[in-house]
Amino acid sequence: MSSPGTNDADTVSFGYEEVSPDEKTRRVGAVFSGVAKKYDIMNDAMSGGMHRLWKDRFVRRVKPREGEDILDMAGGTGDIAFRMAERGARITVSDINQDMLDVGLERAGKRGIDGLVWSCQNAEELSFPDKTFDAYTIAFGIRNVTRIDRALAEAHRVLKRGGRFFCLEFSTTEWPGFAEVYDAYSHKLVPKIGEAIAGDADSYRYLIESIRRFPKMKDFEAMIRAAGFRHTRVEPIMGGLVAIHSGWKV
Repeated sequence: MSSPGTNDADTVSFGYEEVSPDEKTRRVGAVFSGVAKKYDIMNDAMSGGMHRLWKDRFVRRVKPREGEDILDMAGGTGDIAFRMAERGARITVSDINQDMLDVGLERAGKRGIDGLVWSCQNAEELSFPDKTFDAYTIAFGIRNVTRIDRALAEAHRVLKRGGRFFCLEFSTTEWPGFAEVYDAYSHKLVPKIGEAIAGDADSYRYLIESIRRFPKMKDFEAMIRAAGFRHTRVEPIMGGLVAIHSGWKV
């Protein structure tokens, strides 16, 4: 079987299942349409609120600056975009799922945040011209892309020369003992939390399974380099439970 995210696979992973690429795209869309309105509440419940700290750290690494054009891909509910907009950057929020974007638009309205561009986009086939953005960010979204290598190639294409790529994603913790504890928690408790809060155990079971199937940190870094990025770097958080990957278009 081909490695995760490659183009030549007849099937791709949907959690622990192998499905056709079109089927994965459809089923992932259904997952996020189903959980959109409870997505941020569930993030708090699953991470004990730590996802907020991880996102703050991520944006500090991106270093958005006034006047920059930044594409926040898979940014539906606006968490990363809101943080970057505070720094004066011009943010385009894109997501393949309109339901997620609708939640983000509603949240932006309640917070009085305007000036963001909201655009329904497939990460594998962006409609933006070459060399449009100064930075490309994606947080907790790349593992749900059907063909990861295509999304990375598109990220490289739409960045200006000197542009930077930053990805925040779950990975595999290398802390002794903690991996086993987290594995038991995520597989046994997260679906139950999903059922209690969102009325949807299956979607959260998929989200946990998708983390398990995602490439390890060094393997994903190699995929980023293969897409043409240079000066790549991996910053593990909690031993690699979460990781910030970055690279530059030179």
